[in-house]
Amino acid sequence: MSRTYKATGINLKSMALGESDRLLTILTREFGLVRAVAPGSRKHNSSLSGRSGLFVVNELLIAKGRSLDKITQAETKESYPGLSQDLGKLAASQYLAEIALYQALSEQPQEELFSLLREHLSRLEQLPRNQPRWAIAYLSHAVFHLLAIAGIAPQVQRCCLSGNPLQPDLSDSQWQVGFSAAAGGIVSLEALERLQSQGRSLIASERGTYNHKPTSQVKRVADQPGQSYQTIAHRQETPALISRVDAAELNILQQLSQAELNQLTPLAADNSFADGNWIFIEQILRQYAQYHFGRPIRSAALIDSYFALPTSTNDDATA
Repeated sequence: MSRTYKATGINLKSMALGESDRLLTILTREFGLVRAVAPGSRKHNSSLSGRSGLFVVNELLIAKGRSLDKITQAETKESYPGLSQDLGKLAASQYLAEIALYQALSEQPQEELFSLLREHLSRLEQLPRNQPRWAIAYLSHAVFHLLAIAGIAPQVQRCCLSGNPLQPDLSDSQWQVGFSAAAGGIVSLEALERLQSQGRSLIASERGTYNHKPTSQVKRVADQPGQSYQTIAHRQETPALISRVDAAELNILQQLSQAELNQLTPLAADNSFADGNWIFIEQILRQYAQYHFGRPIRSAALIDSYFALPTSTNDDATA
């Protein structure tokens, strides 16, 4: 078996190792996640210095090691320098990298994830500078796509409880549905209320059963010492809601599966669509992803900090 192998990979995580090395976590097309040492890459004159940066795509020759593999050659195929020149783009790209790390597998080809991540990083880089609403919109779009290829995208077309299609009523400002990570996505508030009512009725029924046991059941337990009987009632748990979603927000969620974000009417044609709507959509997708991955998205703190700043401050930071 060869002690070296070739792979095409994008650097998603980096940490200092020893005096001059870096330990890279690389998403490769051929072998999934690979952790490898880039020897001497922290030296300014090292040929691996620039090639070991975040979001750099390299053709790699890697030598197997007992505990850690080692990069022996690297040839850069693509990089995204524009991401580091805009705070919003950088925060969004780190966020996407973290989600990719959560869902990527090791020692298995990851062609679809590798290609999708590169595509969305490229889209982020090409966005106009000093346009925060575009960065959060494209981040939401990318998150939905990453969840989709992982097989855990939220159901946004039908109620997760009843299975009925949900069509947002954009003419009704009071129209709402619920969004639940536990249920798997959108739930009709009417279906949720029915489930809650059934649960209340069953609880009342259970109380009546326990308080008024049939005489025959009591005698049976008494006639057969050492045996016990318990009435067990099963009921469907009512899923907790992350939030309620209005018609405009559901309309956006239902279009996030599209290949191109510029097909979304509120983004392409309606410039009055508030940044707050996109921030809300990102936040519910974040909570949904964290629930299903069972881990926090730590990079999201950068998104919260960035979008908490006034627009003028954001512009100054990226000028």
